[in-house]
Amino acid sequence: MQDIVRQLAEKRAAAELGGGQRRIDAQHAKGKLTARERLELLLDPGTFEEWDMFVEHRCVDFGMDEQSIPGDGVVTGYGTINGRVMFVFSQDFTVFGGSLSEAHAEKICKIMDHAMKVGAPVIGLNDSGGARIQEGVASLAGYANVFQRNVLASGVIPQISMIMGPCAGGAVYSPAMTDFIFMVKDSSYMYVTGPEVVKTVTHEVVTHEELGGAITHSTKSGVADRAFENDVEALFMLRRFINYLPANNRTPPPFRPTPDPADRSEPSLDTLAPENPSKPYDMKELILKIVDDTDFFELQPEYAKNIIIGFARMEGYPVGIVANQPLVLAGCLDIRSSIKAARFVRFCDCYNIPIITLVDVPGFMPGTAQEYGGIIKHGAKLLYAYAETTAPKITLITRKAYGGAYDVMASKHLRGDVNLAWPSAEIAVMGPKGAVEIIFRNDRGNDARLAELTEEYRRKFANPFIAGHRGYIDDVIMPRDTRQRICRSLAMLRGKKLENPWRKHGNIPL
Repeated sequence: MQDIVRQLAEKRAAAELGGGQRRIDAQHAKGKLTARERLELLLDPGTFEEWDMFVEHRCVDFGMDEQSIPGDGVVTGYGTINGRVMFVFSQDFTVFGGSLSEAHAEKICKIMDHAMKVGAPVIGLNDSGGARIQEGVASLAGYANVFQRNVLASGVIPQISMIMGPCAGGAVYSPAMTDFIFMVKDSSYMYVTGPEVVKTVTHEVVTHEELGGAITHSTKSGVADRAFENDVEALFMLRRFINYLPANNRTPPPFRPTPDPADRSEPSLDTLAPENPSKPYDMKELILKIVDDTDFFELQPEYAKNIIIGFARMEGYPVGIVANQPLVLAGCLDIRSSIKAARFVRFCDCYNIPIITLVDVPGFMPGTAQEYGGIIKHGAKLLYAYAETTAPKITLITRKAYGGAYDVMASKHLRGDVNLAWPSAEIAVMGPKGAVEIIFRNDRGNDARLAELTEEYRRKFANPFIAGHRGYIDDVIMPRDTRQRICRSLAMLRGKKLENPWRKHGNIPL
């Protein structure tokens, strides 16, 4: 018995040491934590239950039979975050560069299978050099097995990827199919082909950071939802973020009591929207003033800034917020903002998280770049997402809601549950000036006449009452009462039941 206990202690020590102290020191020298240190920060203290610590690879080619490290480059298991069960895997770059082998993939697949059985989220901490070349097609098969589980788990349990080191080649497609991707600045990168291949094929000279760094993916490509300064900040923000998400698609999002009263009035909102409809204002000010404790977790804040998405709480319950941003491109919808918002809306619907839509949209962005880029299909993604959603939907029009963009932004016609408007709301086919120039095209050149007609059009149509007469707006409210009215609506909708017609799945315009 003593002998086997000694062997157990030795194997545990070998697994916990990973690739050895020299490689651990090298990891620290890059400003990165080790796989186990990351899990210690992410999970509640003392709650991590590790599985498959003694798993080793089965490769005998290229001298691999002489190199075996318990755990095989990934630490897997489960623990809790704020008392809620989470399944986790953390790739260990000190062991074969974190490369994925057949055994490595099997460990990840095992915890994903169990997460599906018990209905708990999966969090992956990615730090890997890619497929283990010595294993050839076996490592590729391992990736495909993980991909298949990503797809089956989609919409059933939340999946979050934290990129904390390299993630290249086929490795990028597992994070790409998860719900959210976060990255760490200066130490993480993602790309399908590296700088050397790019230089060979296209003759472009580009660095790892320029090609697939955290800044690139959080500002240019939209692949990453947030970029954090270092490992510690990233893991603490991940702990905060997971608090907004339910465990699975059959359980409600977690409730957190708040001292912020639901009937709180905010008089400053009465003057938020300028009287001049051409003057911008910051929609984030509205968001922060109506949510619980001014706490808003924004996603993709540096990408497609003309639309804002993120999570907050109202009266203690998580909500998803989608809002046009008049400060950027006047709040127009374009290709990037449509895709950004559509994916977020669909995530909220998967887990029945209520969606609050704050509307100030003058229309879709015009121009050849948008049309050639496929704005018709990309804009339809957002339309499709809202129309398909059965989660509670509350819409507030603060100012402009013009043309097709009015329809798209969770209008009553797309089964909006509660549609409200401020007195400053303008709901029309287009702005007064453009409308008058089309209707009275024969009066072009007569500036005084056109100005008079524009003002008449503004009085008749640039207000919320025409839509209110038809029941498209449920009520016109004072801006100061916005929080109270939304909280009441959410409470009323808590028992909402709505089902779409049976189908295998819809065919969203991808």
